[in-house]
Amino acid sequence: MHDIRAIRETPDAFDQDLARRGLAPLSAHLIALDDARKGATSAAQANQERRNALSKEIGGAKKARDEARAAELMAEVARLKEDSSRLDVEQTEAGKTLNDELAKIPNRPKAEVPPGADEHGNVEYRRHDSTRPRLEEGREHYELGEAAGLMDFEAAARMSGSRFVVLKGQVARLERALGQFMLDLHTGEHGYLEVAPPILVRDEAMFGTAQLPKFREDQFAAGDGFWLVPTAEVPLTNLVRDSILREEELPLRFTALTPCFRAEAGAAGRDTRGMLRQHQFNKVELVSITTPDQSAEEHERMLACAEAVLKKLDLSFRTMTLCTGDMGFASQKTYDIEVWVPGQKTYREISSCSVCGDFQARRMNARFRAKGGRDVNFVHTLNGSGVAVGRALIAVMENYQNPDGSIAIPSALQPYMGGLTRIEGPNH
Repeated sequence: MHDIRAIRETPDAFDQDLARRGLAPLSAHLIALDDARKGATSAAQANQERRNALSKEIGGAKKARDEARAAELMAEVARLKEDSSRLDVEQTEAGKTLNDELAKIPNRPKAEVPPGADEHGNVEYRRHDSTRPRLEEGREHYELGEAAGLMDFEAAARMSGSRFVVLKGQVARLERALGQFMLDLHTGEHGYLEVAPPILVRDEAMFGTAQLPKFREDQFAAGDGFWLVPTAEVPLTNLVRDSILREEELPLRFTALTPCFRAEAGAAGRDTRGMLRQHQFNKVELVSITTPDQSAEEHERMLACAEAVLKKLDLSFRTMTLCTGDMGFASQKTYDIEVWVPGQKTYREISSCSVCGDFQARRMNARFRAKGGRDVNFVHTLNGSGVAVGRALIAVMENYQNPDGSIAIPSALQPYMGGLTRIEGPNH
């Protein structure tokens, strides 16, 4: 959510930032809506002030036994009361109209975010190569999984439709191992607090992290006013909604492993085979709550924590700075980590790490009190995948595949697999 006062102070800068996202100027429209809101508020206040003044005059007239004057004044109060209801409605509607318009506008990109219309404008930030010789081509994960009888898309489709999978046996255990490994890494080495949050949330929580109202069609409604979370970012970030934290508490760092649910409404025909783009998947999420002066450094720290997962799994990846046209709605700046998948002979996204500034905090009314003072300001929020478990499973299966169809287990995961060093192929 944007601050209308900041827009009024620097309308040209606001419009220039929107232009970098490919949007037309909006400051004049928003200021006009704010003027209407202020006008409605002033009219309602003037009505109340006049009624208060008339009440005193009525008392004076009655004290002076001027019944005619008192009756005249009381008639005016009655008319003002009728107008008051209308003015209150106009004030409420004007405020709602302004807030609804502000809620539709994406966050302003940081100055250093590269320009671009889509993913082709993204810029490589850094690259990491595995210590093992990189497999340049191979079978895709679903070919390996189906051949071993451990990945069943047909059974999932019979139960739930497309974009679901049934994992079995050692592949199911490998996915579980990946999630546990990531949680242990982030809590044990990176200082995140593990949280087991609800995965059903209400409208206010989805609004707070900006999934609603703009991306309603991408979400799964669960009935009775609930939504299935598209990411643990939603409940983790909303832990601080309607709060005033102490500066000494910050930064707060949370992590969670949850199922995630996405309608993938705009992904028709894309990645229809396999597990790359599913309606249900598991993900380890990272969320940080910081002061404004901590957020840039925290963004780099969060990115390094997500990258550490892939380094310990000894996978090749590249980290991209997303351009203005490819960033998420709530983001000021986003890094994407893309892991090498030899089955597709390309890099695919496995994590996004974003800094949102106070954009989400304003929607959630999440604030902090400055150390040793009375000033209360909005916190900054950050979120990142640490990482997507299903996509990590894909990367491990494809990069650790052997010619016989078996899959070697990365050393970091072997303790979570009961010491197992390989998943046997279909011929064993």
